[in-house]
Amino acid sequence: MSGTGLLLLVAAALIAADDHPISESERQRLTDRLERGAGALDQRIEKDPKSIELLSHRGDLRMFLGRSEEAIADYDRMIELDPRYEKSHWRRGIARFYADDFAGSVKQFDMYHEEDDVDRENGIWRYFAQCKGEGRDKAQEGLLKYTKEDRPPFQSLYDFFQDKIKAEDVLAEIDKAPLEGPEKKRRLFYAHLYIGLDHAVADRKEEARKHLRQAIANDWAPYAQYGPRYMWNVARVQYDLLAPQPEKRPAKPKDPGKLEPVPDPGAD
Repeated sequence: MSGTGLLLLVAAALIAADDHPISESERQRLTDRLERGAGALDQRIEKDPKSIELLSHRGDLRMFLGRSEEAIADYDRMIELDPRYEKSHWRRGIARFYADDFAGSVKQFDMYHEEDDVDRENGIWRYFAQCKGEGRDKAQEGLLKYTKEDRPPFQSLYDFFQDKIKAEDVLAEIDKAPLEGPEKKRRLFYAHLYIGLDHAVADRKEEARKHLRQAIANDWAPYAQYGPRYMWNVARVQYDLLAPQPEKRPAKPKDPGKLEPVPDPGAD
């Protein structure tokens, strides 16, 4: 199953006006496709258990299904087979974040920083993990230091996480820039994604859902390169985690005046 084919399946359902930007029927179809894809990879990996490519693909599908611990198992197995993947495996850091292994997540992003000291997106994820594990004040103190410029809007987002500017300023900067087409959509996707995730980390659920809806409904991300497509699925997984759970109705009390029949243990 190609990533492009999977994303084409849901693209028509992206509508920002609804509470969920993907219709219920399309979400079910997407889940079914992901489940079938993961199942097919189970069989292929059974025949070829040392295939890093297959493990990588299944780990991604498991992550997109919200099964972060299973994704970690595949990502860890990749590293066992080839330790060269360890430092650069940012997906492993995200999976650990969603498995509530915040110390392990921070460690992964620290290792990635040794490989790439420009990518502030890595520093943002490390910040989220430290927020959850040690609190926001400690996370702000521990923000990774960057001296080189990164692609927009990550520098502005980094200023936002340091409380130098507000979320509205990040979005306003994009709106006022002489941009159009894919580049503007790219910047808006990342801005809404990370502002939404920041609200989610702080348990501001309604604000998080508002921004994540915008990220999911963005029609650039599902067709972009691998990284943005992965993050689009992360936005979808996070949005579903924030969805209000249906209220369970209490069971109707039995009539105390009626006796329930006792099952016959010898009956078929």
